[in-house]
Amino acid sequence: MKTGAKLLVESLQREGVETIFGYPGGAVLPIYDELYDAPIRHILVRHEQAAAHAADGYARASGRVGVCLATSGPGACNLVTGIATAYMDSVPLVAITGQVPTFMLGNDAFQESDITGITMPITKHNYLVKRAADLGQVVKDAFYIAGTGRPGPVLVDIPKDVMTTQLEAEPPIGRAKLRGYQPTYEGHALQIEKAVSLIGEAERPLLYVGGGVIASGASEDVRRLAELMLIPVATTLMGLGTVPCDHPLNLGMIGMHGTEAANYAVTECDLLIAVGVRFDDRVTGKIDAFAPNARIIHIDIDPAEIGKNKPVDIPIVGDAGKVLQSIIRRLIKKEGRETWLARVRHWKEEQTVRDGDDGLSPAYIIREMSDLLGDHGIVVSEVGQNQMWAAQHYCFRRPRTWISSGGLGTMGYGFPAAIGAHFARPDETVVDVAGDGSFQMNIQELGTVVQYKVPVKVVVLNNMYLGMVRQWQELFYDRRYSYTELPAVDFVGIARAYGVDGIRVEEREEVRPALEAAFTTDGPFVLDFRIEREANVFPMVPAGAAINEMIGRRQA
Repeated sequence: MKTGAKLLVESLQREGVETIFGYPGGAVLPIYDELYDAPIRHILVRHEQAAAHAADGYARASGRVGVCLATSGPGACNLVTGIATAYMDSVPLVAITGQVPTFMLGNDAFQESDITGITMPITKHNYLVKRAADLGQVVKDAFYIAGTGRPGPVLVDIPKDVMTTQLEAEPPIGRAKLRGYQPTYEGHALQIEKAVSLIGEAERPLLYVGGGVIASGASEDVRRLAELMLIPVATTLMGLGTVPCDHPLNLGMIGMHGTEAANYAVTECDLLIAVGVRFDDRVTGKIDAFAPNARIIHIDIDPAEIGKNKPVDIPIVGDAGKVLQSIIRRLIKKEGRETWLARVRHWKEEQTVRDGDDGLSPAYIIREMSDLLGDHGIVVSEVGQNQMWAAQHYCFRRPRTWISSGGLGTMGYGFPAAIGAHFARPDETVVDVAGDGSFQMNIQELGTVVQYKVPVKVVVLNNMYLGMVRQWQELFYDRRYSYTELPAVDFVGIARAYGVDGIRVEEREEVRPALEAAFTTDGPFVLDFRIEREANVFPMVPAGAAINEMIGRRQA
């Protein structure tokens, strides 16, 4: 005899699950009772939202499916922001929730919520399991759906009586399947031939690559194509690390806070090769003025993304890596393009240093951090100015070393995601770059890092504002700082109350010694950098402007 809860835990083991992030409650007690003896490591977070973000960080750092677990009602609802974050950024996640018994469904029972209905718009698929015999197949299908095609979150909601049902025999589990779900991995041969022809003919080509490249494991293929055909590369926020930051063909990040070189290049290119991107508004600015003179090749595994925001000339549905490899095999090494490459080099050389480099500037802090970590760190960020400063100034040389909430822009994401990244890759130094506003949204996870001795380092760029909102108020609302100022918080004192060491930094000469102290400490560490309060993120493309209409840059 075997209970539904035991079958669930055994099914997770068959999927190779080693770590679960969760928070117990009444509706999941049978599952937790089985986890007590199971060879699966469970990390007890301090808030269910943190469980979802930690599972997300685990997935992004490892490339594997992350798993989180919460009870019914408020527990399940507290996962919603984390599930939406994973959905927007195409992160493979399986969220398991408890539910009231099947005979109470729809009766407004204690801690009942229709979590499958709530999460339907923000999951690839979800399940309400009403028979214990179905659990094994549902788990297999859930992991298959989450991790294949365009990755994303899947929710499995399990009523308590399903968990406690006794099964006399374990039902057979078939091949993972879902009617109508058949991701396309190989690109159409005719479309690939057309793309090869355009790439060979182009005089000013540009590769525009995003998170889909990293999800596909296609970073090396992008680099090979760029070097073979002498094509500059611009990356989205989610694509940082695809090509090493110091590669001569890398133009850096494109978009609202992107580099001048990347934004100018997309404006002047005659061929845009878009790979694993979705032409997001924060990248394109005024869509009609984005790549206005270019023919566009768009490669994506999700056909719904192709042509959704920007018409394209050659759509190719397929896995980024497989399609790029097919293209590369048909190409002949390109010579020339010196005029285009010289122009791109000129833009790179003329780029301004963001937000100044004197005093306790965020740019200086991030650069010092990058210099100390070299190739051996994973940087996770919160959302806001801290996120953009990290993206602009840290030198990312490898994929899956930059973890951030791009699509949803979730404040409070970074700290728990950093915890998840540590459990995925414990040999790496993991740093959460935070703002004082974002850090306070999940600061309670200091308890988690202490309990499990998680050596995450938190770098707080503290300006006592909701910095990015304040920047918009300064630039577009006549400096009317409506409810964006935050009172001073003793982050070091709070950290020490949890048992975490920390340092407050107020002078430029203290930056490197403080970072060295944090990175050489075995356990968690909090650094509170009191930066210039009204430091801004530049360059910046105002909302609705063309991508080359940047403010805060050096004027020609």
